[in-house]
Amino acid sequence: QVQLVESGGGLVQAGGSLRLSCVVSGSIFRIIAMRWYRQAPGQQRELVAGITRGGSTNYADAVKGRFTVSRDGAKNTVLLQMNSLKPEETAVYYCNANAVVRFGCPAQDYWGPGTQVTVST
Repeated sequence: QVQLVESGGGLVQAGGSLRLSCVVSGSIFRIIAMRWYRQAPGQQRELVAGITRGGSTNYADAVKGRFTVSRDGAKNTVLLQMNSLKPEETAVYYCNANAVVRFGCPAQDYWGPGTQVTVST
């Protein structure tokens, strides 16, 4: 069983920084990509940033230049460094892993429970 656990959320003032961490555990054959999503109250979940097994990254336009996603493959950990945070980025941040649990099986998406990020004015 694959489990994801996020940490690092909290309350920060506008302009401040937070670093989110997500650890993937369980029986995994290969992680294809890991991504961060966020969902604000009353809004749809949106992609924030992602990183592939090979290290390629992608970002939502709204966070480019301020957020950095990185991965420690040996530890199955993905980090999201968030700088210059804005109040409108208050949301629950979710970690996602697209992974294969057994050779020959298709990749599936796995999700963490989320961590709250609140940016005050």
